[in-house]
Amino acid sequence: MASDGREALYQGDNSAGQSIRRPMSPHLGIYRFRLSMVLSITNRMAGVFSALGTGLAVAWLGALAQGPKPFARAQKMAGHPLGQLVFAGWSVATLYHLVASVRHLIWDSGARFGKREIDADGVRALGATSALAGGLLGGFAILARRHRKGQTS
Repeated sequence: MASDGREALYQGDNSAGQSIRRPMSPHLGIYRFRLSMVLSITNRMAGVFSALGTGLAVAWLGALAQGPKPFARAQKMAGHPLGQLVFAGWSVATLYHLVASVRHLIWDSGARFGKREIDADGVRALGATSALAGGLLGGFAILARRHRKGQTS
């Protein structure tokens, strides 16, 4: 019998409501949460957010095609701080999904499958995403500032 609290995890009920002793994987007690697990889950979430953001981009293009009035409405929503936050989140999600996909392509070639390499590449993927996102969002901020100055002068 384990005396470290794992015994409680083995207790359960069957479909008739009777108490039973459930089988449990012996690996659950020694399983450790790793960076690669977080990055894998985050990559899947980034893919979903990227796809949702693509829908927003298509809606923005649709407003552009419908004419000046719908496009002005779409621009107003995109220019709102909440809209800018959504676009920034979409950009970061898409960039992270891109970087993680390159990482998966490298794995598909059969390279860099060691534990140390996987951990080091995970940190590199986060750094690359941060650098790309910082550059992209900084560039957008500079362009927006220039655009506003051009409108006022």
